[in-house]
Amino acid sequence: METAPFHVRIELEGWELFWARVECGNDHSGLGAVRQRVVEGIRRRYSDTSEIAASPPIAALRKLFRAVGCDPTRYRPSSEALLRRLVKGAELPAIHPLVDVNNCLSAELGVPCCVMREGSFGSHLVFRAGMPGESYESLRGPFNLENKPLLVDETGPVDAPITGSTRVMVEPSTSRARLVTYLPRGVVEAADARLALEALSRDAGVAVERCAAVIDVLPNCDKNS
Repeated sequence: METAPFHVRIELEGWELFWARVECGNDHSGLGAVRQRVVEGIRRRYSDTSEIAASPPIAALRKLFRAVGCDPTRYRPSSEALLRRLVKGAELPAIHPLVDVNNCLSAELGVPCCVMREGSFGSHLVFRAGMPGESYESLRGPFNLENKPLLVDETGPVDAPITGSTRVMVEPSTSRARLVTYLPRGVVEAADARLALEALSRDAGVAVERCAAVIDVLPNCDKNS
């Protein structure tokens, strides 16, 4: 498995980031069936929403959220919020092939995922706790990032595994993107994320290239370096 084509420093203990480059193919005729298959699998796995919090990925994510001072019952991991909607009867909507695959992966693994259009972020990323005063325009409006798990680059916040940023969002014309998966270390493995992504993408007509597990984990490094 390759290293990422950009530098990522992880300052939060207990996390691992899995990255992949994804690209739209020419035939997405199987995408609807993929979404339906994922939804049906989730509803077989969870009979009601009360069972979601006890699943190993969600329980581990909640613990990691609390470690940075974020209440996971107020600010749920995006994967937990997605699973709750599906169990309550919502469907996975058709948005964009890359976004749809991203959402399917998040539901299957139970972990937050974000697909960011190519070129929308810098080459030096840090995954750390949000600082006082940090915020961004999220997909659901202005979002305060203080004490939230946060990915930043040279110019500021990029993504949080709660709600995505409009800065990196996939647009209708986007054909290439970077997908990041936020993994609770030792609970969901990068190899499993890769296999799941490859299977979903193959059936959905999306190409997966340059998978990478980020292993540059320096929780005690100088945040100003």
